[in-house]
Amino acid sequence: MESILNIVQRIGGVSLVLLIALVAGCATKTEKKEVAQKTPNIIVIFADDLGYGDIGCYGAEGIKTPHLDALAAGGFRSTDFFVPANVCSPSRAALLSGRYPMRAGYPVATRPDYPKYKEYGFAAEEVTIPELLKPAGYRSLMVGKWHLGMNVEGSHPLDAGFDEYLGIPRNYDPQGRGDNNTLYHNRDVVSESVECEILTSAYTDKVVDFMSEKRDKPFFIYVSHHIVHNPLLPSEKFKGSSEYGPYGDFVQELDHSTGRIMEALRVAQLEKNTLVVFTSDNGPTWKGATGGLSGGKYCTMEGGHRVPGIFYWPGKIPAGQTSNTLISSMDLLPLFCDVAGVDLPTDRKIDGKNILDLLKGNTTKSPHEFTYYYNGTNLQAVRKGKWKLHLARSVRDQPFWSKKGHPKVDKGFITLDEDRLYNLEDDLAEKVNVAEQYPEVVSRLKEQAAVIRAELGDVDVIGTDQRVPNLEAPQERDPIELKK
Repeated sequence: MESILNIVQRIGGVSLVLLIALVAGCATKTEKKEVAQKTPNIIVIFADDLGYGDIGCYGAEGIKTPHLDALAAGGFRSTDFFVPANVCSPSRAALLSGRYPMRAGYPVATRPDYPKYKEYGFAAEEVTIPELLKPAGYRSLMVGKWHLGMNVEGSHPLDAGFDEYLGIPRNYDPQGRGDNNTLYHNRDVVSESVECEILTSAYTDKVVDFMSEKRDKPFFIYVSHHIVHNPLLPSEKFKGSSEYGPYGDFVQELDHSTGRIMEALRVAQLEKNTLVVFTSDNGPTWKGATGGLSGGKYCTMEGGHRVPGIFYWPGKIPAGQTSNTLISSMDLLPLFCDVAGVDLPTDRKIDGKNILDLLKGNTTKSPHEFTYYYNGTNLQAVRKGKWKLHLARSVRDQPFWSKKGHPKVDKGFITLDEDRLYNLEDDLAEKVNVAEQYPEVVSRLKEQAAVIRAELGDVDVIGTDQRVPNLEAPQERDPIELKK
């Protein structure tokens, strides 16, 4: 394939918007004939820093999300959807691998502008969703933010099994440092300084076009949005569109993108044969809403790990379901393997579980006996059913993003002198410590903490099934100042 840069040089003077349109293939006419293949298509729409209370069907105020609300009404809405990390990079590693970030070797966020992160990337040895689906004939696309060490050899989206990629390496940077704002198509540079405001529409264009190609094969599409991570830069059409300021405007653009994708599925007569999943990578910063949960991004309170979770598949997942059964983003990998008819890998532990029966309404039981809340490499909480035990911790134990408080950000318990137990059934905000009333529950959860610490590791412990990250002192940030 001719490189994007060569195309630019050959045609000369092309605008960035036109170039993105060429890359996305937006001129391709969408076919309307019925698809012959019966294996379902799969789309994951992954928001960035979107809080539990940031969309309409989860109680948002001043923000209108009719397309996401329609997905929830037409399918399955989870009120207990757990992501195993409270920051961007490890959450993405967990989704793609179906494994806890500590097991997958990616427990902390990537910042390549610090020297210590130069060789820190997603391990090529990890098996991902697109790699597992490929033998079943799936073609795969990723658009958006990668944030798993794209510049490290072997850690590019194409190395992780995707057939095509359009996006930027990590968070959009208002200061334009390094290649943070470089738009790539596969491994080729489209623009060295793309405007944040055009990214959502460019990604959506690419997704819509990709769905119309090679209609005899099923597809897997991973839409990794920048919305609503800072900077809050919605496109011109959405500025001032909400009652919640730029944050709400950005969420409404996310909803509009989702609506465009769903409309393209309907036009192409693919909707009934497509499983659509919507969720977020972690809880919100102070600008978002947690829906009454304590904490948010950067901490192991429920506000950092409990996010929206919506599943839509007409005719397969009954409409109108709202479930308080605990499920996880790690469950997506085994779910997708099941509906695609492929086997899970047997040479490694997959922490996710197949939740298809739950989504179909055949059971209300969670497949997870225990869930584990890590903050970076520090095990900070263990949950079993309604019981959640926060473990004692010091400032030294915390990752760099949680070592200090913030006047506007609730970072939960930065230090704890003793363990604290909460009954999430009665106290979802984690306000009332009931450890003294239920010593036997505390004892059982501490025993399980010791078991998983030995297996997955901790700040000063290397676990028996832990992929040790290629990173010295993971919980600390390099003291060397940012390179200008």
